[in-house]
Amino acid sequence: MPELILEPLTAEAFKRFGDVIEARGHAENINAGTTQKFADLAKLSLTSGDGRPALALYRAEPCDPQAPIQLLERHPLSSQAFIPMNGARLVIIVAPPQDVLDPSTIRAFLGTPLQGVNYHPGTWHHPSITWQQSGWLLVLDREGPEENCDLAPLDVQPPLTLTVPKATAVT
Repeated sequence: MPELILEPLTAEAFKRFGDVIEARGHAENINAGTTQKFADLAKLSLTSGDGRPALALYRAEPCDPQAPIQLLERHPLSSQAFIPMNGARLVIIVAPPQDVLDPSTIRAFLGTPLQGVNYHPGTWHHPSITWQQSGWLLVLDREGPEENCDLAPLDVQPPLTLTVPKATAVT
């Protein structure tokens, strides 16, 4: 099992898994010039089947980098967006959409306080965790009568843990 190295979150590195939500691209001045609008930042997919968009607040706890990664989940019917609200940094552990989770495809990213993510439908991901502090997250998700959460326990030896590169500024 390769090391799960915590990488900086960039749109290019993350595009296989979803969208990085951050102020980028052309901004439109609105509201008589008092506001800049950065639009269309993620490909949301929230209404398949009998689904409807749902807005929630989550409170995520900081991760312990030495704790084993024990579980990933996916939402086959929808995207799922997480946007930090209080300066917390997301720890994003993901694998590409696939029928059976392959642990060798798992990657880990560390967002900045101004970055959120939108997982594409079916992308495997760890439940919400943050770096070094608890965090409030605004979550755009799908509500509906169909089951939309698959769980994949990770039973790999040695256990998969995060590796924080010394050269990475993660404070």
